[in-house]
Amino acid sequence: MALLSVSPLVFPKLLRKPYASDQSSMVLNSCSKDAVQRKKALRPTKSINAILITHQPGLTRRIGNHHPNLWDDGFLQSLEMPYEGPPYVERSKALVREVKEMFNAVLTKQSGDDLFQCLSMVDNVERLGIERHFQEEIKLTLDHVYRYWNKKGIAAGRNSSISDLNTTVLGFRIFRLHRYNVSSDALESFKGKDGKFLKSSTQSKEEIQSIINLFRASLIAFPNEKVMDEAKSFSTKYLKQALQNIDDSNLSREIEFNLEYGWHTNVPRLEARHYIEIYGEDSSWAEKTIKGMPHLSNTKVLELAKLDFNMMQCMQQRELQILSRWWVESGLSKLEFARHRHVEYYFWAAGGVIEPKYFAFRIGFAKLSALITYLDDIYDTYGTYEELQLFTEAIKKWDPLATEGLPEYMKIAYIAFYDGVKDMVKEAQITQGRDTFDYVKNAWEVYIDSYMQEAKWLVEGYIPTLEEYLENGKVSSGSRVVTLQPVLAIDAILPENILPEIDYPSKFDELLCLTLRVKGDTRTFEVEADRGEIVSCITCYMRDHPGSTKEEAINHLTALCDELLKELNWEYLKPDNVPPISKDCAYAVSRGLQLLYKERDGFSVASKDTKNHIIKTMIEPFPI
Repeated sequence: MALLSVSPLVFPKLLRKPYASDQSSMVLNSCSKDAVQRKKALRPTKSINAILITHQPGLTRRIGNHHPNLWDDGFLQSLEMPYEGPPYVERSKALVREVKEMFNAVLTKQSGDDLFQCLSMVDNVERLGIERHFQEEIKLTLDHVYRYWNKKGIAAGRNSSISDLNTTVLGFRIFRLHRYNVSSDALESFKGKDGKFLKSSTQSKEEIQSIINLFRASLIAFPNEKVMDEAKSFSTKYLKQALQNIDDSNLSREIEFNLEYGWHTNVPRLEARHYIEIYGEDSSWAEKTIKGMPHLSNTKVLELAKLDFNMMQCMQQRELQILSRWWVESGLSKLEFARHRHVEYYFWAAGGVIEPKYFAFRIGFAKLSALITYLDDIYDTYGTYEELQLFTEAIKKWDPLATEGLPEYMKIAYIAFYDGVKDMVKEAQITQGRDTFDYVKNAWEVYIDSYMQEAKWLVEGYIPTLEEYLENGKVSSGSRVVTLQPVLAIDAILPENILPEIDYPSKFDELLCLTLRVKGDTRTFEVEADRGEIVSCITCYMRDHPGSTKEEAINHLTALCDELLKELNWEYLKPDNVPPISKDCAYAVSRGLQLLYKERDGFSVASKDTKNHIIKTMIEPFPI
């Protein structure tokens, strides 16, 4: 199955695919008796009401009952983008200079909690989404604080030798995410014999903030870190109880946000929007000044955050206009049977990859992800088996003339696909200094082959084991092909000896693909099953474990995904030869996916949470 329905395997879909009636009977009759029995056991009991049938002369096609494009091209082209003007640019530069003064001030001032203040300064600008302006200052600050780190953590101030829980867990999280060498063993020193991280609880604002930071730290876990699991369990329970007792609305909102979005589903643009709103209403935070320097207050940080957010929004809106024009001019808007989700895919990329210079990554990722969804809907529902064979052969010729003999809808999709891949090859040529077409062509062909493997399973009436399904499904998820070319287009050189450390056959790439597949299946299973699309991680697990229930399968796969994400954390943050920005961009894809599949298939059903996220982060500016 292709990316972005991240839906279950192709073959049960093709089983109901609209062949001519005599051919359909032939395929059905080719299934073994045992396979038919297995299908009956796994078939949903609900009526299949999510598929529309369209009849053409001599042919019946299935069409997924997807809602239309939510973002009218006329609306996107009408966006005005006022915050690009010179007055805002100049004000932003002035505020950046003042916040840099604040960094220098907290770095040089000595007090009882100077180390904590340094870490808080870094944490604030990162939460508020403005850290790209202060990379040098952040590095100097963290290098300074790291000198005081020891196996028991760190004190709140440089002149103290007593480790502080809040400073330690805040530092641990920031240091680990910046790839400093810190061990989770430091958390052990705060744990009592009863397993709790507090000797007694006052539920004061300061204590609650410590446990919020403990919770945030516990999510940046590597495999086999028992103390991180214990910290997560303790802090989750504590914060849920605290919500019932505290009156501070801003603190409550902070707890609720962290519990809801955690780390893997918390993309930077969404986090920035949320914390700007919280800090904007928290006068005790906004008015706080640096001792002896009353002109340096958090109001400066907040003003910069709001202005920068609006300016980045203007950039995103301009890029959305480019993307929407491409969508119309490519003819893809004419494919009425398919999901039109180019804006949602742009949000996926832009939610985590913010730097203005990474335009090619954002646009390229959005285009390729949209294209892969058109392929998904062609292979899964609309195309006949014969058409899919012809389409696959045409793709492997890599020639626009290969569209001869294809139906019109496939010609549109093929040309858009061919041009999209070639355009990204040109972008990669600029940054990598070499032609990467043969490399990416192979990746795309392996991906298309995974579709046809699933079609072959259909013809054979074969329900795979979970292991077989995941081996093919991590390819057909499409994660590799939509990430590879955009990563090659950023300003980080990936020579052929380094590329396999982030791309296939690296563990990093495998985990990106597997988490996509497993997470997606646990969210799309019900809807897909209603459409008669039987095979998924869930049903393959149930096939491997006769007598198991759907709930048991989902629980197993959810736990599996949690462990895979820990492994992915390690592969992302471990020291290696891959340029960090390349991993950052690829990892941002994983976090965006986890967000958009947090409750449901946020691509197929984009009219709920996803639409709201887009409005909040890319359409609605802050009043200034």
